[in-house]
Amino acid sequence: MKRLVPVLLAAALLLAGCFSGGGGSDDGAGRLRVGLSFPPTAGLSPYGNEATLATRLGVTESLTALVGGEAQPVLATAWTQTTPTTWRFTVRPGVTFHDGSPLSPAAVADSLNRAAAATPVPRALSSLKKDTQRSGAGPVEEAGTPLAVAPEGDAVVVTTPLPDPVLPARLASPELVVLAGGAYADPTRPSPVRAGTGPFVLTAVQGSSGASLDRNPSYWRGPVSAPGIDARFLADSAARANGVRAGELDVAEAIPASQAASIAAPAQVVGVPLPRSVSLYLDQRSPVFADPGVRAAVRQAVRPLDVAGSIYEGRADPAAGLFGPASPWAATRPPRVQTPAGPVPPGTRIRLATYSDRAELPEVATADADALRRAGFTVDVTVLDSSALEAQLGTGAYDAVVLSRSQQLDTGDPVSYLASDFGCAGGYNWARYCDPATDAVLAQGGATTDLAARRQAALDAEARVLSADAVVPQVTERARIGVAGGVTGVAEDPNEQTLITATTARS
Repeated sequence: MKRLVPVLLAAALLLAGCFSGGGGSDDGAGRLRVGLSFPPTAGLSPYGNEATLATRLGVTESLTALVGGEAQPVLATAWTQTTPTTWRFTVRPGVTFHDGSPLSPAAVADSLNRAAAATPVPRALSSLKKDTQRSGAGPVEEAGTPLAVAPEGDAVVVTTPLPDPVLPARLASPELVVLAGGAYADPTRPSPVRAGTGPFVLTAVQGSSGASLDRNPSYWRGPVSAPGIDARFLADSAARANGVRAGELDVAEAIPASQAASIAAPAQVVGVPLPRSVSLYLDQRSPVFADPGVRAAVRQAVRPLDVAGSIYEGRADPAAGLFGPASPWAATRPPRVQTPAGPVPPGTRIRLATYSDRAELPEVATADADALRRAGFTVDVTVLDSSALEAQLGTGAYDAVVLSRSQQLDTGDPVSYLASDFGCAGGYNWARYCDPATDAVLAQGGATTDLAARRQAALDAEARVLSADAVVPQVTERARIGVAGGVTGVAEDPNEQTLITATTARS
């Protein structure tokens, strides 16, 4: 099968829309003051969760972008599947990196090959790597990386071990951005400082406190409205909300639901439905949850909680499953058979953890802990920052964790998301769930190019995961972005990959 995707610059630029505030003040310079919620620990390296910080600030770009769940052209103008395991991506001409060097097929191949060989493998590729293992193609680790990229004329040829129908969507991942060669002075921690292609040039990162960016005068899409960005990394959600209220921030992400109502006109808080759920993950290998009846008792204890109405104050949606309103195709689900709740053995202790970077999560964990105590459990609650918690996930340090997880952040493909999070070899499987029958459903879905069939496979796998009580979805989130009066052109991106664009400006 061959597929050619035309250039759709308008869709790629809009990235699902923009909103604007009304009225407001100007400090004379016009630089945007932006508050982000996750302090970086690796200088905005693309090899990890902070990769999205660089894309949200308009620094880095990938070959493609996700718009409405579909891959659209960015640094690639078109692509064709030439064989079942080979794709050819035409590289956009006339693009220069922030250091002045030209974007070329060789530079694209170098960036992608480095990312594919990184440790750990980027999540967007880890599911491809594990999908290959599940399908019986042998131990991919021994063969090298999950993909290989080679320049060919005005294009790059990307080869995967087995057919990958959603490869263009995978390449939209912020962990697979294309950087100038100078970014790899430390190959284990690439630096996007003066190395991206986006509308803003990252000039300095001040550790975990902030970053400075200037307008890219040679941006390939055209003029950039704002002269630059002064970014602040504020893990304290109240500080972000206070910054918008006080006129000290023009844009701030992840405004706490409890603070949203207090931000008054001309500033505003804009809600964007997200493919992101807050769920309680139960470690399937924990001795506490070896008994399905005990897992069911947890689900029965926490499911009645009105997390959306109470903790999120109506600025989120009750979770019907892992997929919510941002995935309308999931509205009709297959039936789910739930294990009856069993008795809670006396003295059963649950080590429950979450992270503080999202203000609501500690509140959700507290509400869950109270409900579990009423059900007869003893519960210890630990709250860490996200980087500290992630370092311990999957190690057995906790029996249960409350996490916020996007289903489209890595690939936009629900099958790949479930393979990563609930596949036996999934790279993000914090429930440590392993069911060969679920893997078989995902492998079958992952082998088809039919979008409806892939989505149905995702719903079938979701039903199996939820029936096993590997995870208890509690709420589907909405982005709550604080926007000062007079600020326009801030992206409404349900994929949470884009925030500041070339058109973002303050009047």
